[in-house]
Amino acid sequence: MAGQVTMLLLLLLLPLGSLVGYGLAEQQMNLSHKVIGEPCRSHDECQSNCCTTNSLDPHTLCTPKTILLQCLPWKKPNGYRCSDNSECQSSCCVRNNESPQEFCTSQTIFLQCVPWRKPNGNFCSSHQECSSQCCIQLREDSPFRCMPRTGILAQCLPL
Repeated sequence: MAGQVTMLLLLLLLPLGSLVGYGLAEQQMNLSHKVIGEPCRSHDECQSNCCTTNSLDPHTLCTPKTILLQCLPWKKPNGYRCSDNSECQSSCCVRNNESPQEFCTSQTIFLQCVPWRKPNGNFCSSHQECSSQCCIQLREDSPFRCMPRTGILAQCLPL
């Protein structure tokens, strides 16, 4: 009787996969055999169940999941060219000089994505173009230029 109870306890402790020979369970062959770094076409090919791009190279590779078990694609670090905020790790794609090309850039400490603006003295057509937010004509016959704000209330006034 004690031998039968011991045998029953041992059978309960065995994983079901080891009972395949007894017909109690059948283990399906695991097709997700690729390790992190190997090329893949779909998530189910990878042991991590995560197949994404992890660089500018368009090929997909098996990659690890995040701590929250998400499968996230690679995003461009600061300094890389971009066309949309979603392409960047910082979620910030803006111009950083006078050229029309945009680059991934850090957000401010208030998590804002601030675009580059023209420095004082540059030609402008609206206040939004200037870092001082002040685009004015110094004389009636002169072009509009970015100017520093002046006065006690830091207003946009001609010098």
